[in-house]
Amino acid sequence: MEKFPVTDKTEITRLAKRGVYDKATVYSILDEALVCTLAYAKENEPFQIPTGFCRIDDTLYIHGSVGSFYMRELRDIQPPVCISVTLLDGLVLARSAFHHSVNYRSVVLFSKPHLVTDQTELYHALEVFTNKMCPGRWDDVRKPNEGEWKATMVLSFNLQEASAKVRTGPPKDDEEDYTLDIWAGVQPLNTIRGEALPDPALKDGVPLPEYLKVK
Repeated sequence: MEKFPVTDKTEITRLAKRGVYDKATVYSILDEALVCTLAYAKENEPFQIPTGFCRIDDTLYIHGSVGSFYMRELRDIQPPVCISVTLLDGLVLARSAFHHSVNYRSVVLFSKPHLVTDQTELYHALEVFTNKMCPGRWDDVRKPNEGEWKATMVLSFNLQEASAKVRTGPPKDDEEDYTLDIWAGVQPLNTIRGEALPDPALKDGVPLPEYLKVK
């Protein structure tokens, strides 16, 4: 099983048994998450922003407007960044308030931005991003024209320094609390795709695509 190297920045020290360094787990979390938080130091002040992303092999991609100040800054300065994602899987309800928790899967990674200039790579990244957000959508829509391509910036981040942290299972109470008449357990949390709502301006007769129908 291929693993990321453990570094001073990625080593899980608090509840170390929850730390996961294998690439398969890290990549599965990144592929399921739709939004990441990207953080870096801006003029010696902390700055972070949530953004959509996708992964292709050992590279993470984000995109934005060429007019975006933070995209231009990432492109020009190439500062070290920290990118994180979290998936919440359940509320862990213990018998005591102190031991309440959540079941989760999270990833923290460290990298530097690189401007994508290769047209084939840029095109492929936006295709993968679109299909990640809505599987099957790319083949069903008008592709960007020349002006839209020029207005879009894509940045890549090499995935070389990353780790995951995962909690699963029931609550862990103090031994003396297990006899209390208090319900304890896990309430699952799930992100689901609901029924698609048509645009009020949708042309008459355009059917709902199969990939948008709730199964």
